[in-house]
Amino acid sequence: MKYLPFLLLLILQTRFSAAQDEDLLSLLEEEETTELVTASFKTTRVVNLHSLENVAGGVLDVKISHRFGMLNRGPYELFGLDIATIRIGADYGISDRLMIGLGRSSFEKTYDGFLKYKFLRQSTGKETMPISAAFFASTAITTLKWQEPDRENFFTSRLFYSFQLIMGRKFNETFSLQLSPTLVHRNLIATSAEKNDVMALGVGGRIKLSKRVTLNAEYIYVAPDQLAPEFRNSFSIGFDIETGGHVFQLHFSNSTSMIEKGFVAETVGNWGDGGIHFGFNISRVFTVVKSKIE
Repeated sequence: MKYLPFLLLLILQTRFSAAQDEDLLSLLEEEETTELVTASFKTTRVVNLHSLENVAGGVLDVKISHRFGMLNRGPYELFGLDIATIRIGADYGISDRLMIGLGRSSFEKTYDGFLKYKFLRQSTGKETMPISAAFFASTAITTLKWQEPDRENFFTSRLFYSFQLIMGRKFNETFSLQLSPTLVHRNLIATSAEKNDVMALGVGGRIKLSKRVTLNAEYIYVAPDQLAPEFRNSFSIGFDIETGGHVFQLHFSNSTSMIEKGFVAETVGNWGDGGIHFGFNISRVFTVVKSKIE
């Protein structure tokens, strides 16, 4: 009996130490959080291609995209500056994962709409995800006058569809890379040398040059025997410049159109002979709703 107090003291000390260890472990688990990787690209576009980034929930992103004429048009047209192709659009974040967008292009007087859902988000910490991935789908309709209005023309002939799986990773603060397997479906094609369904693979990258400037580039490889000989793979390169609420994208591209149906399947410019457009995208964001939806 004389050792009983010492045994009780030992038991209490052991239980107290175990409780302290459990509290410490619980505290460490609470402190370990999941951190999402952001700013893989400065905007939702690399140049023409959609990037890994989405507009945040409740945010409206108004975009004005402009392409001058090709440089090889010569001094008479001031190396393309006398010519303009534009797209005006707006992207809206339904949530941090889901965004929608509408736009109108002067090229073939086209209206387009899209949705983009990010189903994987690169993250570190408690939950680790090595990549980001998104699904993109769009529909476009041309409103040009029929070339032969006297024949029977179908509304469905004006419609085009595009689908992409966008996958990529921000490797560090300087470098990001993404792949974009793409399917473009055209209800109507001009010649039998083309396919209604066009399969392509887009590659886009970003190198950070300073806090506010990045170098962006993208290349879209179209699988053989799908397009007429006059069409080429799209290649674009340029700079993103961030100035507060605006992002200016200045670039050179051999693609005239600024929607997937055009720059994937209808690029005609040749970098080798000056068939290059100088152009820009201007992005301005507005917070419409302060949303916490993810």
